[in-house]
Amino acid sequence: MRSKAPFLMSLLAGACLTQALAAADTKAPAVGVSVAQIVEKHVAARGGLKAWRTVQTLSMSGKLDAGTPDSIERSAKIARQGMGASVKAAPAAAAQGGTDKTAQQVQLPFRLEMKRPRKSRLEIDFAGKTAVQVYDGQQGWKLRPYLNRDDVEPFTAEEAKSEETKGDLEPALVDYAAKGTQVALEGVEQVDGHNAYKLKLTLKNGDVQHIWIDAQSFLDLKVEGQPRRMDGKMRTVWISQRDFRAVQGVMVPYLCETANAGNPRTHRMMIESVTVNRSLEDARFSKPQVLVAASPTPAAPAAAAPAKK
Repeated sequence: MRSKAPFLMSLLAGACLTQALAAADTKAPAVGVSVAQIVEKHVAARGGLKAWRTVQTLSMSGKLDAGTPDSIERSAKIARQGMGASVKAAPAAAAQGGTDKTAQQVQLPFRLEMKRPRKSRLEIDFAGKTAVQVYDGQQGWKLRPYLNRDDVEPFTAEEAKSEETKGDLEPALVDYAAKGTQVALEGVEQVDGHNAYKLKLTLKNGDVQHIWIDAQSFLDLKVEGQPRRMDGKMRTVWISQRDFRAVQGVMVPYLCETANAGNPRTHRMMIESVTVNRSLEDARFSKPQVLVAASPTPAAPAAAAPAKK
């Protein structure tokens, strides 16, 4: 499953993203462990190449953190009334409120649908309205009623580039060579109390990404996401993945926590249901219509195996 957490909150003005996760100093790689062995065990731990090749669509729903109650209320007022409320002021005000680490974050319902090749549809319920962003594999659009905007807008150049560089449904290391990716072992680090192999991925387009693989379970505990622009600077993003569960033969993390450098707060994406190969028409990923933005109730999820941490 390609990582969507870093981009989810681009829909919400004033959403509070995160501080970098702490990691121990890099150590020398374990003797006798090769990149090929690590990748082979990782792919097997995630369900295997054959299982992932059968996945044509992936649908999930749940809740995600979206900043502090006061910042959300300011943006909600814009969504409900407008009334001259300053959209530009909302993110700055939210950033001020986000400095309080003790403030409880608001959780918003979301639905995410993905279909090969590289199609995606994200919906977030907010202030009685539904925000939508879709990508048809080549172009993307967004509908942001929480900013009192009722028109469908195209992706910015930065958003479009971010989508273009993302992989498909499967994890990045599944069939990586066929994608033109090169992998190198940089060392061993501590991630959430686990020894983890730090792998450097150089993608076909030259972009670099790091992934941390648990030395025991061989699941990907932490993934480097797409950098985000904050305060005029590009900030490094990390996603911690936990609570892996088996769904129709593939392992999916049910909890993703995103952090980025320079922000004292993290946000979580808590998945409540996952469905593999649900029928999704291509029209779901075309330019959204304002009057049909809301999604139907998600289909019942496939039974998940006991959590594997």
